[in-house]
Amino acid sequence: MPTSTPGHVVTTVHSTQTVTVEIDGEVVARSTRPVVLYETGLPIRYYLPPDDVDLTRFEPTDTHTTCPFKGEASYWTYLGGADSAPRPDVAWEYPEPIASVPDIAGHLCFYDSVARVTIEGEPPAPPA
Repeated sequence: MPTSTPGHVVTTVHSTQTVTVEIDGEVVARSTRPVVLYETGLPIRYYLPPDDVDLTRFEPTDTHTTCPFKGEASYWTYLGGADSAPRPDVAWEYPEPIASVPDIAGHLCFYDSVARVTIEGEPPAPPA
């Protein structure tokens, strides 16, 4: 369902693309059921169900931000791997997003500046 204000639109679409997330060369998530989020002025974001993320490698942080189009976000720190240090706030989720974007509730999204997010397949078209 689209959320919009003049000049700004947020929409979500369920996808069957394969999304793989690596941090420091370690696969930390893989999903074939992402929720694709389109938002005016921002890159496409892939929100992954928590069952498709290795949550043993992460812990929630005290960081929270608010988006007027999605709600309050909570963040996760990568705990590090055998050869890597912890990385704070590498992923976020909206535990209780605003009513217009319910599909992303509890799903995690990763900063592509820290994580390597690989997408297989073409993204679905955003709703009109």
